[in-house]
Amino acid sequence: MTSPPRILPNGDTALTVEFGRSIDEAVNRTVLAFDRAVAAAAIAGICETVPTYRSLLVHYDPLQIDFAALGERLLALARQPLAPIATTRRWRVPVAYGGEFGIDLEDVARARGLTPDAVIARHTAGDYFVAMVGFTPGFAYLSGLDPALATPRRASPRIETPAGTIHIGGQQAAIQCLAGPSGWHLLGRTPVRTFHPHRDPVFLIAPGDAVSFRAIEPAEFAELDRAAALGEIVAELVAP
Repeated sequence: MTSPPRILPNGDTALTVEFGRSIDEAVNRTVLAFDRAVAAAAIAGICETVPTYRSLLVHYDPLQIDFAALGERLLALARQPLAPIATTRRWRVPVAYGGEFGIDLEDVARARGLTPDAVIARHTAGDYFVAMVGFTPGFAYLSGLDPALATPRRASPRIETPAGTIHIGGQQAAIQCLAGPSGWHLLGRTPVRTFHPHRDPVFLIAPGDAVSFRAIEPAEFAELDRAAALGEIVAELVAP
């Protein structure tokens, strides 16, 4: 549930505008709408904004604007009616499920009382909303996971999971671009690079986008992976 906005200090050059304390799509959409309002206001001194599930981190230059003045401007803006977020870009992301690509698929299926094929069917039937991007470059947090697939995080996190991992943790789903640690469950892998330092755009998927998944075979994964390594965008842009 969305709460009245409040300002929280964040070191000497940043502050947070908080709209709630939980993972809630309505709260997240308010954050994204506020982020766009801040960008439109073009307040002098703001260097960067970072939207999260429930708040907006605002980096600023204290030589141009101080904490109190910026907080006052942002609160006034947050209390005004915000234009709703309309999803415009829709991506379809190819995924190779199970086996070496998704070593937790069978465990998730067993835990949820489903077959692995039923897990894949439910996962690919989902219409996901990109709530935020962070943790590591290109790591996209997705809301909209089928409740039948919601699975508590692993009791023992893994030190490293592969680049391109498609996984779930609790009620969340995600696309992990780079290899890294994770306590979530690995369902599959995608050849799509949501972050590529030598491609324009560097980041492919942004908060507010929509995502769906398409199951592919290992041979197609290998073909698309080679193309993606060269900088090609192998995700399908269903709606621009």
